[in-house]
Amino acid sequence: MTKDAPNHTYDLIETDADLKKTAKRLELEKVISVDVEADSMFNFKEKVCLIQIASPKVALVIDPLKIKRLSPLKPLFANPGIKKILHGADFDIRSLYRDFGIHINNLFDTELACRFLGIRETGLNAVLKQRFDIHLDKKFQKKNWSMRPLPGVMTDYAARDVFHLNSLAKILEKELRQKGRLSWVSEECQYLSNVRPVLSDGDPLFLKLRGAGRLDRCSLGVLEALLQFRIKEAEKKNRPVFKILLNRSLLTMARQKPVNLRQLKETGALSPTQISMYGEPIMTRVKKVLRQPEKKLPLYPRTRTPAMHPAVPARVKALKKWRDKKSKDLDIDPPILFNKNIMISISIQKPKNLEEFKSVPGIKNWQTKEFGKEIIEVLKGVM
Repeated sequence: MTKDAPNHTYDLIETDADLKKTAKRLELEKVISVDVEADSMFNFKEKVCLIQIASPKVALVIDPLKIKRLSPLKPLFANPGIKKILHGADFDIRSLYRDFGIHINNLFDTELACRFLGIRETGLNAVLKQRFDIHLDKKFQKKNWSMRPLPGVMTDYAARDVFHLNSLAKILEKELRQKGRLSWVSEECQYLSNVRPVLSDGDPLFLKLRGAGRLDRCSLGVLEALLQFRIKEAEKKNRPVFKILLNRSLLTMARQKPVNLRQLKETGALSPTQISMYGEPIMTRVKKVLRQPEKKLPLYPRTRTPAMHPAVPARVKALKKWRDKKSKDLDIDPPILFNKNIMISISIQKPKNLEEFKSVPGIKNWQTKEFGKEIIEVLKGVM
């Protein structure tokens, strides 16, 4: 089905047969722009609900909720001869791999390119406004993309996000080439294309909750019990966990451990509706934890920091001073050049030559080539 968005025409692909034909057409292209829409705001298990693809000749919105097999797209995305342009690709790469086993070769991330050019506002709307005086209406950004039938205005909205990526990429590539940074972005994009979704590893849920490390053992036990309760409720109701109970509410109840209705209300953690729905099972779980002996309660794992050479802090300080000056000269955000963890690793290893510099964990080739010698000289001046 061919549809019109303002100033653009696109095809809505909803059948396996149309997808096969479309994939063959796209295999003739040298570059495609890609975006996805998902439903993380509305369902327990997030899934890709639309895939938008545009090339100089073709514009498509693919509905993976209506198509049984997305396998015809795999060779297209894996083909290193076709450049894939995405903006802020991390989420899309993880999602496409998680849901369809799609791996992206030859990625160019326009958001990443903007950061390496020193652009401060890197959201797509801000960049298109600045470069082309184009305003993207984001009113559908947080809508439920899993609803079917999907209103035409929403598919129009989705299609617009990829129409301008190719033109934007050409401009950014030219500017990166002029600054000698295109190879930097190319290498970063290669690393980015291999990110994968985080899999459940059976570890306690509290390990993924910020603030849990400051709790005592009893509070941790309550927190874990409430986290387990929340995830089961979310799955049963097919809702995101944050729409069941907020993290801060769980932390408050873990600290205060309410065992009766009065105490639960006094925490201020829950609304009256939530108390009515979840109050009894929450208090039951709190009481159960409080009955357990301390030796059976969880203990937050603490990793002992390896002993460092006493000169490491001074080396880190010297590197940070060098990096901040260099980033100012290059008009680029300092962590883009070297983040804190990398500077610590360099300082611990204190490489004496480029071969040693290359072996520092996390170091990229472009960092070695462009700044390795300078950093080695900086470190020579520190014990």
